[in-house]
Amino acid sequence: MGKTLDEIARQLKDCGKKVQLIYAFNGTGKTRLSRAFKNLVAPKNESDEEETGLAGKRILYYNAFTEDLFYWDNDLDNDTNLKLKIHPNIFTDWIFAEQGQERNVISNFQTYVNNEALTPEFNEDFSEVIFSLKRGNDQDAENIKISKGEESNFVWSVFYSLLEQVVEVLNIPEESDRETDKLNQLEYIFIDDPVTSLDDNHLIQMAVNLAGIIRKNESDLKFIITTHSPVFYNVLYNELQIAKEARKKQGKKAGYMLEKNEDGSYELDTKFGDSNKSFSYHHYLIGIIKRAIEENKIEKYHFTLLRNLYEKAANFLGYKHWSDLLPEDKEVYAARIMNFYSHRTLLNDEVREPTEPEKQTVKLLFNHLIDNAKFWKEPD
Repeated sequence: MGKTLDEIARQLKDCGKKVQLIYAFNGTGKTRLSRAFKNLVAPKNESDEEETGLAGKRILYYNAFTEDLFYWDNDLDNDTNLKLKIHPNIFTDWIFAEQGQERNVISNFQTYVNNEALTPEFNEDFSEVIFSLKRGNDQDAENIKISKGEESNFVWSVFYSLLEQVVEVLNIPEESDRETDKLNQLEYIFIDDPVTSLDDNHLIQMAVNLAGIIRKNESDLKFIITTHSPVFYNVLYNELQIAKEARKKQGKKAGYMLEKNEDGSYELDTKFGDSNKSFSYHHYLIGIIKRAIEENKIEKYHFTLLRNLYEKAANFLGYKHWSDLLPEDKEVYAARIMNFYSHRTLLNDEVREPTEPEKQTVKLLFNHLIDNAKFWKEPD
């Protein structure tokens, strides 16, 4: 017998774990689950902003409703004064007006889009932002409309800057020593599928950075994260080392898969392993790498995906190490992959782009694995 989303929300709350990572296919009900959880933790009459303000908040959540706080004024009459409007709320007021975090938001945004020339500029009351390209030459452009992916990166940059502040404040054990008492009631961070419109490169970076924030959390603050992306799930699962505690009855971390039954009820099943072991993730990886090779668009994160694919095959075939599946000169090839693999520096500027010979290495190792691990291939 399945459960309702309200019952699933209750299950997430009652287990008391500090980190809960949930995978679900699109359309399963992730966003509705986030709303059910919010209503459980902070019923509407308790969470009304006018009554409680920031100091009364018990949950901070990011989902499609959060993104709706940002909307475009396209200046349809003149098509020249394009701006992204920001619905004021207690969190944006705190992060901008009180904490002065606009510089960090801009820095995070430029890092995510990998473009220091793309510059957000806020108005005085932080109710709107315009974007410009500032290259320092005659190619400067004012009041441009950014892409949907860039917009998602910007919204996440605001939320991420808020998370950094929240964890920093709550990590101070004594409430009297904190710079503000407005976060003392905060118990949960619920992040619902923040990867909309992001390519795999930015998606991995987001997961790595989010995992870093969670690892820094020393308070009782609890995180619940849902996603439809196997890559995002995989990186978080491994970065947070969820496997070490997933099997413990009193473990502080867990990974799940949320599924919807034909009768409309739901199942939340614990997964003892990342998507390499829990989902048909290898098919997804093969498609991404194969397409990158065919289109000659191999980037540094494809080395990560290639290693994940080797790990999946090695686990299935019973090898102790993924490198056992490599061709001759295993140590050389393993070193080449690991040069790009480390999640801590995966998308850092210090990690250069792969050269043409290195791209050919991806092709060689991909074809070697497909041929020798006996993956099914379409007939020529």
